[in-house]
Amino acid sequence: MPAYVIVEIDITDPEGYEEYKRLAAPTVHANGGKYIVRGGRTETLEGNWSPNRIVVLEFPSVDHAKQWWNAADYRDVKAIRHRCASSRMIVAEGC
Repeated sequence: MPAYVIVEIDITDPEGYEEYKRLAAPTVHANGGKYIVRGGRTETLEGNWSPNRIVVLEFPSVDHAKQWWNAADYRDVKAIRHRCASSRMIVAEGC
């Protein structure tokens, strides 16, 4: 069953975040994932949610998503994101 990692990101260091994007993509692909949404325009349809940046990744399963998030090749890359952005991230099982 597919799983989706959904991330809301507030970028505090745009230059650092560009480095993160460049380094993160190969780790996503290496762990069986792909980008579904990567920072495109958003429009609020309901409520008062107005995120600055949304990223959605698709993985073959929740286990694959967690393997990516915990992977050694992503550890240093994740630290870059933590340094240059504030994030909220969930994994959701698909159907």
